[in-house]
Amino acid sequence: MSATIHASLTSDKINIQNAYDFVADDAHGAIDVFVGTVRNLHEGQNVLGITYDAHEGLAKNVFTQICLEAQSRWQGAKIYLSHYNGELDIGGISIIIAVSSAHRANSFEACRYIIEEIKKRAPVWKQEHYENGCSEWLPGHSLNEANSE
Repeated sequence: MSATIHASLTSDKINIQNAYDFVADDAHGAIDVFVGTVRNLHEGQNVLGITYDAHEGLAKNVFTQICLEAQSRWQGAKIYLSHYNGELDIGGISIIIAVSSAHRANSFEACRYIIEEIKKRAPVWKQEHYENGCSEWLPGHSLNEANSE
């Protein structure tokens, strides 16, 4: 991985300052940060928390590939991506993406591209835990390419 990309899967608490510090660059006039958190309601059900389960090796490879694609589209961008793996309570940070670039449009667009591609392609699954005691795996990425379309 280059010094301009950090892509990780972690079971440690995600630190926003680490993301900011990684992408900060005197030549860049913009830093865009996306923070995904666990919300307390989904489709009318009260959510208590979420368990994220990822295929570690594949997830890191997909994260890195998506970041490299973003860098090829938005030249000079620095990118920090960290996704949580494990159980999180309401308000817990599940993902952080920080992108810096010379101009704001590039950092906004690259950040949006990265989160949308992760949602489509990354082998990360989530299981919601509800107030009624039930849990449900939500639809997500399929490792079977024929089923992932």
